[in-house]
Formats: sequence, C-alpha cells, structure tokens
Amino acid sequence: MKFIWVLSGKRIKRGLMVFVAFFFAFGIYYAEKENIQVFMPLDSGPEAIYSVDTEKKQIALTFDISWGEERTGPILDVLEQKGVKKSTFFLSSPWAEAHPDIVKRITDMGYEIGSHGHRHDNYSTLNEEQIKTQISKAHQILSKLTKQEPNLIRFPNGDFDKRVLKIADELGYTAIQWDTDSLDWMNPGKEKIIHRVTSKVHPGDIILMHASDSSKQLGEALPAIIDNLRKKGYQFVTVSELIAGAEVELNPVD
Repeated sequence: MKFIWVLSGKRIKRGLMVFVAFFFAFGIYYAEKENIQVFMPLDSGPEAIYSVDTEKKQIALTFDISWGEERTGPILDVLEQKGVKKSTFFLSSPWAEAHPDIVKRITDMGYEIGSHGHRHDNYSTLNEEQIKTQISKAHQILSKLTKQEPNLIRFPNGDFDKRVLKIADELGYTAIQWDTDSLDWMNPGKEKIIHRVTSKVHPGDIILMHASDSSKQLGEALPAIIDNLRKKGYQFVTVSELIAGAEVELNPVD
C-alpha cells in the first residue's frame, strides 16, 4: 500500500512561518546571550601580578628580605659590580627597622622599594582588621625609613586570598607575585639556581630571589645569572617600569 502526502499551499506557508519565527527567536536569544557575556562581565576584584605580556626583553629582578644581615651586603655588591641599576626589593618592616643602614644603602643605590608586610605571617589566616594593621604598620615604617611611600606589596610566603587583595587595593597597594622562582632559599646549589632562573626566564618575567640569610648560595649564583641574562639580550627594569604600559598576567584567586 502506498501513502501519498498531500500538502496544500496554505500548510506549507504556515510551516515556513513557524520555522522562520523559531529561527528568529533563537537568533535573538543567542545575540542577547553574547551581549551579556561581552558587556556585563563579573567583577572579580583586584588580582596579583605574576608577569607582564610584552615582546620587549625586559625583566624585573626582585629580592625579598625578612631576616638576617649577612647576605644582603654581598648581593648589593654583586649588583653594583655588574652595573645593575634597577631592581626591586621587598622589605619586611621589622627587618628594615632593625637595619636602617642597609635600607639606606638600598635606597641610595636607587633601587625600588616594595613592602613585604610587617609580621611574617600568612595573611589569609588573619581577620580583616589584622590584615589592614599589618599592611598599614609596614607602610608607616617603610615610608619613614626610605622617605618614599611604597605602593607594591609582596605578601609573606606569597600567601593571600581575595580579602587580602581587596584590603591591599583599598590601601593603595598592587600585589606582586612572580613567574620564575629561583628557589634560592632551598640552597640547592649554585649551578641549580643559575640553571633554574636562566632556563625559565621570558620577556616580562618577574623573578623571585631572596637577600635574607636563608639564601646562602644566591650571592655566588647571581653574577652568572646576570651575565647569562644579558647574553640573552635581557634588560633589567623595576617592577613598576615593567608594569607601566604593559598587559599584566593575572592568576585567578579562589
């Protein structure tokens, strides 16, 4: 038995109208969805900077100092001997207060000063008032010692959460992390420190090193690091100079 479908012109017209209406409605929905995604992004708040997106072969050497008095001098000697005019030092305020002569040498050499906070605690474990107190107290001490107000901060142990970032931002600070970690504080050996930094470096990199007494081998590794990076064509700038006019690389914070 054969079945023959007979479609009238009226039914065909009605079917086409339904199809067009459906297609048009779907198009509106998709466009509105795209508009929401493009024009109404959720504000995730301030973020920490790990590196900058640039084609220029510029990098920032950064040094954290939180304790000791034996390692900073030799590292400053290397920077001076190698003619490195620009780098950024993140100073813990109790250390700075206890070593004003070393702080003066760092500032006299023209290096950028950032805050490394007050107590060397994980700020994510503190309440909001305690976080504000730690950042503000460090700011007061460092401003008095250096005669300049720092606006960059690297939190102790690199530890923070969104609350910490929000409070730091409200206090006028930009949070700075790093993309290349020298791991010098682990004292793995001079050659391993050199290889780790020179093999991982890239344009726009922020390199983490330490001028605290915990870093016993950086002074020996630093001359070769500087020489190798220069051979690769890199120019040393401060973190602020690196950030200026460049796209920063941000990592989301839970």
